[in-house]
Amino acid sequence: MLRYIPGHSNPLAGYYIGTSMSLTQELIGLIRKRPISATDLDDAALFTLDAVATAYAGSATPVGAILRSWANGGDLDLKRKALLMGALTHITETDDLHRASVTHPGCVVVPTVLALGEKTGASGDQMLRAILHGFEAMCRIGAAVGPAHYRIWHNTATCGPFGSAMAAASLLELTEDQTLNALGNAGTQSSGLWQFMETGAMSKHLHAGRASESGLLAAELAAHGFTGPAEILEGSKGLFAGTCDDPIPENILRRPDDKWQLSLTSIKPWPSCRHTHPIIDCALEIHQLLDGKPVREVAIKTYQAALDVCDCKEPETEYQAKFSLYHTAAIALTDGVVGLDSFDADARERCAGLRRATSVSIVDPYASNYPVSWGAEVTAVTESGEACKVSRKDCKGDPELALDRSEMRAKAMGLLQYGGLDESAASRVCEDVLTLSAAQENPGLFTRFLDHLSR
Repeated sequence: MLRYIPGHSNPLAGYYIGTSMSLTQELIGLIRKRPISATDLDDAALFTLDAVATAYAGSATPVGAILRSWANGGDLDLKRKALLMGALTHITETDDLHRASVTHPGCVVVPTVLALGEKTGASGDQMLRAILHGFEAMCRIGAAVGPAHYRIWHNTATCGPFGSAMAAASLLELTEDQTLNALGNAGTQSSGLWQFMETGAMSKHLHAGRASESGLLAAELAAHGFTGPAEILEGSKGLFAGTCDDPIPENILRRPDDKWQLSLTSIKPWPSCRHTHPIIDCALEIHQLLDGKPVREVAIKTYQAALDVCDCKEPETEYQAKFSLYHTAAIALTDGVVGLDSFDADARERCAGLRRATSVSIVDPYASNYPVSWGAEVTAVTESGEACKVSRKDCKGDPELALDRSEMRAKAMGLLQYGGLDESAASRVCEDVLTLSAAQENPGLFTRFLDHLSR
C-alpha cells in the first residue's frame, strides 16, 4: 500500500511504499474511533432539520416540479428516492456549506441516512451517528482535493459519494473491509462538472442526488461482498491523479482530534450561493447605515473562487441571480432584505442599473484567507458622493457566527411552510427531527416526505 508523506514538494510523488494501510483505511479508522457526545448528536439533529426543511422547500420550486413529475412517473427504488430527496435539497441554495472542503454535505448525507435508516429500522441515535460519520468522510476528502479541482469539478458531486457511503456503512454495520470496499466504489463513481453554470442548467441538483445514490449503492454492494479499490484516493489511477492538479492529501487525516466536521459547517441564512453571503452581510449593513440614500455605484473586494463561480453580471434566470455577486449586492442594498423572492424577474429588473454599476476585484486579505475564511468588503457610493464601506472576515451562519437553536428552527419553519406544510405540520417535523437522539423507533421522516411529494 502507499502512504502520503507530508512536506514532499510533489503531492503525488510524496507517497511511498511500505505501510499496510491506504488513506481510505486510515480515514475509516479515524472516524470510527472518535467519541460522540450528546452535544454532537444535538448538532447533528440541527443539521438534519436544516436539510429536511430545505428539501421540502425545493419541492415547491419549478425545478422541484420537474423532479416530482419524473418521480411520479415511475417505480423508484430506495436509491432513486434518495437521489430525489438529495436533488430537491440542493435547489433553493439554502443548504449547508463546509468551507474547507467547499462541499454541501447535508444534501448528500441526510437523504441517504433517512432513506436507509427507515429501511433498516434504525433509531434516531443511530441515524445521527451515521450523519456525523458521513459529514466527516465527505468534508475531509473534500478538503484534500485542492483548489484547482473546484475550478472544473463540483466538490459536492465528486466528494459526496464518499460521505453517503460512509454514512450508509454505519447504518449497515459494515466491517472495516466492507467499508473500504464501499468507499472505493463510491469514489469510482465520482463525477460532476461546473459546465452547467454557463447557461444556468439544472445539473447542480442532479449532482447532489447522484452523490447520495452512488454512495448508498456502493455500501449496499459492499454488504454483499462486492469489492472496491483500497487506494481510490492516492492510487496512480485514483481520484487525486485523475481530477486534482494540486491535492492536499494530508488534510484527510489532519487534526484527528478536532471537532466533528459537521460542527465546522456553515448554515446559510440567505438563499443564494455561499460565496455571495459575505457580500450580502456587508450590503445589508450598508443599507441600514445609509438609511434610504440612493446608491450610484458599488465596489466589491473578495477572493478568486467567489468570482470564478459567481461572475454573472447579467443573470437571465432566478438561478443565475443566486450565483451573481453583482445581483446579490444590489438587491441587498436596494431592499435591505434577502429572501426567496429576491431573485425573480422583478427583482432582477429593479436592480439592473445598480448591478451594472458594480465592480469586483480580488484582493487580500480575502484572497489569502480563503478557504479558511470566506470574507469580502463592499463599498457603496451614494448619489451625493458619500462612501460607505463594510467588511466581513466571516459571515452570519459560519461556526464563528453560528445561528442559535431558535434561529435554526425559525429558518426551518419558513422553509417547511414554503414547501407546502401548514404551521402545525411544520412544527411537528421540527420536533420530530430535533428529538431524534431520544427516538427509540424510526420516526418515518423519509416516508412522510415522499408522501408529501405525491400530493
